[in-house]
Amino acid sequence: NIGEHDYNFKVKNLCKFLEEGNQVKITIMFRGREMNYVDLGRKLLENITKHTEEIAKVVKEPKLEGRNMILVLMPK
Repeated sequence: NIGEHDYNFKVKNLCKFLEEGNQVKITIMFRGREMNYVDLGRKLLENITKHTEEIAKVVKEPKLEGRNMILVLMPK
């Protein structure tokens, strides 16, 4: 789970990287029992995609690889 301020801070920095022309890889690591809540991680990554859709396009959709869920964005 992530606090609202932490989320906004991460999205703000993410947008800054994208505006500089950099590609961004977002990784959520699940440990132990967190594997039962993979759907919450997917929702979080989908929210990030919605917040950045004006300046970024998705290179790699959110995908679970082992215990990590990865999303890759690049500037439009």
